[in-house]
Amino acid sequence: MNKELSEFNKIMQTQIKKKDTYELGIDTLFQLRNRLMKTVTLFYDELSREEFYAIPFLNANGYHSKTIAYSIWHIFRIEDIVAHTLINKDEQIFFAGNYQKRINSPIITTGNELVKQQIADFSKQLDLKELYSYIFEVKENTEKIIKNLSYTDLKKKQSEERKEYLRSLNVVSNDENAFWLIDYWCNKDIRGLIQMPLSRHWIMHIEASLRIRNKVHT
Repeated sequence: MNKELSEFNKIMQTQIKKKDTYELGIDTLFQLRNRLMKTVTLFYDELSREEFYAIPFLNANGYHSKTIAYSIWHIFRIEDIVAHTLINKDEQIFFAGNYQKRINSPIITTGNELVKQQIADFSKQLDLKELYSYIFEVKENTEKIIKNLSYTDLKKKQSEERKEYLRSLNVVSNDENAFWLIDYWCNKDIRGLIQMPLSRHWIMHIEASLRIRNKVHT
């Protein structure tokens, strides 16, 4: 992980653990996310469509074995699911905005079940303009949700009913590469969800996307 981003993330995590620095920690979180979003926006401005679905590290182990389009989808489908279904307990942006049709996606899931060439084939189908509309809307709504959380809210965990409801939405595949996510998320409190899908997860996949960009972009 990039040393500077890693340090930024550590500071945020320390700040949100204490009541007297919690609000400062949320500000740090938003600064981190804005910085990472600038990189994602730069991809849209500088990369060709073919570069978005290129998969130069097809047989590698690691986040860089994906495509940039897939990585963006994956980051924000997870964020949408976690922020709305688990934290705010309302409708996901994906469904409210009819984004499956708009993005032309064959799936409604996080994409964890896809491997190798399936990832490239999936990426080719996506309407990038609508994908970017989706991710900006997700980011904005997530940050509204987070702003409305109190320090004590961070200790809340998911009920079994909410866990079952998440399963019923079929937004996480039953595939062994994906289904573990439900237990992973539901075993965390809201602070834990902020620390992983809503921040560190971004860093990992965006850094991997930069590695892909540096390989394919001329």
